[in-house]
Amino acid sequence: MRTALVSAENLQLTLKTELSQEEQALTNAKSSPKETHKAGNEDLKEMLESNKESLKLEAMKRVVGLIAKGKNSSELFPAVVKNVASKNIELKKLVYVYLVRYAEEQQDLALLSISTFQRALKDPNQFIRASALRVLSSIRVPIIVPIMMLAIKEAAADLSPYVRKTSAHAIQKLYSLDPEQKEQLIEVIEKLLKDKSTLVAGSVVMAFEEVCPDRIDLIHKNYRKLCNLLVDVEEWGQVVIISMLTRYARTQFTSPWKEGAVFDENNDKTFYESDSEEKKEQTEAKPYIMDPDHRLLLRNTKPLLQSRNTAVVMSVAQLYWHLAPKHEVNIVTKSLVRLLRSHREVQYIVLQNIATMSIQRKGMFEPFMKSFYVRSTDATHIKTLKLEILTNLANEANISTILREFQTYVKSQDKAFAAATIQAIGRCATNISEVTDTCLNGLVLLLSNRDETVVAESVVVIKKLLQTQPTQHSEIIKHMAKLFDNITVPMARASILWLMGEYCERVPKIAPDVLRKMAKTFTAEEDIVKLQTVNLAAKLYLTNSKQTKLLTQYILNLGKYDQNYDIRDRTRFIRQLIVPSEKSGALNKYARRILLAPKPAPVLESAFKDRDRFQLGTLSHSLNIKASGYQELSDWPAVAPDQSVRNVEVIEPVRKSGSESEEESSEESEKTSSDSGKSSSGSEKSSSESESEQKKKKKTKKAPPKKNKPTAADSDSDENGNGPAAQASSSSPESSSSSETDSEDDSDSDSHTAPKKKSQPKSKPKVEVKSKKEVSLLDLDDSAVFLSYLQVTTPSFGPVKTYELLHHMTGKGLSAKYHFPRQPCLYQPSMVAVQVILTNSSDHSLEEIHIGDRNPASLNIHCFNTIERLEPEASVTVSMGIDFSDSTQAANFQLCTKEDQFSVSIQPAVGELLMPSSMTEQDFCKEQGKLLGMNETSATITMATANTSSQAVSKQVLSVANVGVVSSSQGNFHRFAGRTVSSSAVVLVTLEQKESSAALLTINTEKSVMASMLLRDLKQALAQA
Repeated sequence: MRTALVSAENLQLTLKTELSQEEQALTNAKSSPKETHKAGNEDLKEMLESNKESLKLEAMKRVVGLIAKGKNSSELFPAVVKNVASKNIELKKLVYVYLVRYAEEQQDLALLSISTFQRALKDPNQFIRASALRVLSSIRVPIIVPIMMLAIKEAAADLSPYVRKTSAHAIQKLYSLDPEQKEQLIEVIEKLLKDKSTLVAGSVVMAFEEVCPDRIDLIHKNYRKLCNLLVDVEEWGQVVIISMLTRYARTQFTSPWKEGAVFDENNDKTFYESDSEEKKEQTEAKPYIMDPDHRLLLRNTKPLLQSRNTAVVMSVAQLYWHLAPKHEVNIVTKSLVRLLRSHREVQYIVLQNIATMSIQRKGMFEPFMKSFYVRSTDATHIKTLKLEILTNLANEANISTILREFQTYVKSQDKAFAAATIQAIGRCATNISEVTDTCLNGLVLLLSNRDETVVAESVVVIKKLLQTQPTQHSEIIKHMAKLFDNITVPMARASILWLMGEYCERVPKIAPDVLRKMAKTFTAEEDIVKLQTVNLAAKLYLTNSKQTKLLTQYILNLGKYDQNYDIRDRTRFIRQLIVPSEKSGALNKYARRILLAPKPAPVLESAFKDRDRFQLGTLSHSLNIKASGYQELSDWPAVAPDQSVRNVEVIEPVRKSGSESEEESSEESEKTSSDSGKSSSGSEKSSSESESEQKKKKKTKKAPPKKNKPTAADSDSDENGNGPAAQASSSSPESSSSSETDSEDDSDSDSHTAPKKKSQPKSKPKVEVKSKKEVSLLDLDDSAVFLSYLQVTTPSFGPVKTYELLHHMTGKGLSAKYHFPRQPCLYQPSMVAVQVILTNSSDHSLEEIHIGDRNPASLNIHCFNTIERLEPEASVTVSMGIDFSDSTQAANFQLCTKEDQFSVSIQPAVGELLMPSSMTEQDFCKEQGKLLGMNETSATITMATANTSSQAVSKQVLSVANVGVVSSSQGNFHRFAGRTVSSSAVVLVTLEQKESSAALLTINTEKSVMASMLLRDLKQALAQA
């Protein structure tokens, strides 16, 4: 026996050693999963407390992996917190991810690390700064509210848009923790709303919606900016902004749905130009003209219908539904139908919204009716919604097609869907009188169906249809009475009994027999059937008491002792009403009028009829009840509020001639550029100071000029730099005033302000350019003189590169060349100045040379004035301004003469999109410290021997990029600073010379695409001999 046991034990031991690793792991997991988990956590703790960075990093990756799988890792909190001050950026990022998740649960331990988070808020890496703020706002302890508020205010002024975006997210968390901070948070929101970064826009609007959705006044000045930024904002930001702008528009614009409303697409002109008196008179005569800002919103949201994000498309669709003129809403149809190819969850929401739309405007979705045909793979709730839409779209023209579809659907194995189809047939029958009989006959045929659900639903729908035309359908009632015994569904049985009772005079022989059958089975029936049986007995007692008196008394006695109190109450009431006695009194006389009164036919309506009270695309619309946090759309105002509240002051530099004005304007430009730089980094104080300073200067400059100096009108009569125009414009005061208004309009075109003041009719300045031999001083481009006054810093030297815009062969004698003068643009600070030399190489005069259509249409170009006539062999230099939006994408437009149009394009080199910026070496290093990590691009280059000297380096760099030289205390370091023209983003270039001809070229800027392109161009230039 002992031997057997020993051998068994040996055998068992042998088997155990042969188990695979997977089986051993499984066995261990089954035996003690908690112990294994604890052991795993102990292992991670050891790794986190080790001295090796690689082990810590690996441990944190595993911990974050556990969090992603939903496993609890809170017991590791003390070990993780110790690594919060690590110098390894990757490790620090992972620690912050962990802390964001568990800071709320482990508040005491998290509070111990607050000083570390505060230090991290000053970290040079933008991601560390943002993560620190995210963790700080996740610690839900009221005691640190002042620290959070201070951190949010500092982050809102951060140079990095990513950090400013995080501060907008933190606002919502702080508000939920302490609502008393609302006023201070609104100040931060107001400041962030002015931010021009697309990264920040969506987040700050979300904060606005959470904290102060009723403060519409904060949106006024930022409305146009938000509309213009919308296309470039991240997708979820677009959804929030569109939702907010929908509510805003309903409070600020008048309804475009008024009767007799006139929609003139030429109205867009009011965006850019002030109307003449004649146009104003025409406008006043029209009953409705759409506000330019209203049109701006509709135009800028339209491209988003092509978005890949279904929520964005749905948002734009609801915006058009609630704001657009009725004839324009149709443009959303195709996009909504496209969304039906998405997942069933998306389909469900989209179909709900289409169902609501299709009730009011059938024509929108009629052409796409086939898209709503049911597929066998659809879920029941999707099928039901498609059925709803098909029923809404039904009309005399397409009803035959829809009924053929419905016939197929009735045969479906999905019983709930088949029942819904029968209800849909009933609705079609009531809505379209031409097919009522056809539908009734079809439903009667369904009564012989094997499926009880189909039969029951058919009976219920037939009952409703018969109420509309009872006189014609006694045969159908008889047919239903014959089927009564086979029908078991309570609702269907009750419906037949109601029909018998209601039309008992039309079937006098059948109704008493049905009552007899019901008396036998009364006690076994459902409550709803019993109630209708009592009603039938009462009606037959009043109309045919001879045959049914005893039956009625028998049924009333059964009902008197029924278990259900509703039936007992009904029985007592009916007995007192129909059976005369001393107690019944006067009520007995009116029994017939009460029970046999004509009843109105039921109206079969869509379940979505009343859902339009909720905004489309909202949770409230989907649930058909008001959800918490739902904000109702206000009604259109009867009179539009003042639209000037949306006007943003564009402070233009005022130019003077003479030495005084030169000094003042150059000083002012330097201050303006530095101030604008500070404001772009989020400093509210500096932007307000620059505005106040500029306003003061503007006032002082309005003083009348001295007689011995040329007047402003004389010196700047032609802003576009068309030299000969000076003669015409200075000669008449009318034309000079018109050119001033023109310049104001064009400079305001970006902010889309339409001046209300009546301007005098414009007169085009005629330009007659003489041949080359007779060039006068007036023919020279005088705009270059004024450009030099507005320098940010000393202009970068180097040969001017000229590019061909139009060859004389292609241009039928007209040739054009252009170059970038590297001067600030007069017309708008965000534009790049371009000078174009137009030459007539033909043997005849060219007339009306001007700029035509642009591609894209939204391209912001300040055109030169029309050149009325250009003589053979004559040339003229004109100035333009183009807003490239910090992109090297070509500006395509048409250069037109009186007879021809030529498509041309100006493509800037990346270096021409910059303007030089002056700063000290100390400031340079400070700015560079803020632009590390993803904002830094560097490469090791090999320089040509000829380019190793300091002068040669500066020459080559400035030939590529319009930047300013920063004086350097170190001989091997060359520093250059600039800003992008459009967004004023800082661009810093550093060249560190190494041994022999090797050098390290580094570019620091938020614009990473521009940085890589600039690096490539500089590398090429420095390598060339």
